[in-house]
Amino acid sequence: MTAADFPVINASLNATSAALLTGGFIFIKRGNYRAHAAMMISALITSAAFLACYLTYHTYRAKHGIGITRFPESGWKPLYQAILLSHTILAVVILPLIYLTLSRAVKRRWPLHRQISVITLPLWFYVSVTGVVVYWMLYHLAPRLR
Repeated sequence: MTAADFPVINASLNATSAALLTGGFIFIKRGNYRAHAAMMISALITSAAFLACYLTYHTYRAKHGIGITRFPESGWKPLYQAILLSHTILAVVILPLIYLTLSRAVKRRWPLHRQISVITLPLWFYVSVTGVVVYWMLYHLAPRLR
């Protein structure tokens, strides 16, 4: 494995997290609390693995003087930048929300858990999905535009 493998690994971890979040949502709607908990814990672990890989990749690039990968000038660039900006901001916002949601579940404070989870779940899902979109746009769409 090389540093060049990290973007696809990161996108795969984001996609997996989105799938697990979807499964968790379906299970809670069906009243299957154990399966919901398993899905959500798995999504948390997958997202934590993503964060570790993301930080490792960018630390490696910075340590070796490798700049950021830039999206080329095109009609797609404003859309890419809007998605990237919203993804980045919400990726920071979602961390304390996930912690709060999880801590309320661990403490079995179900009404408070439900109250915050209706905010956390869609934002976490958005961050996971847009992570995949950003990867696709930067590594698959952008090379065709150059």
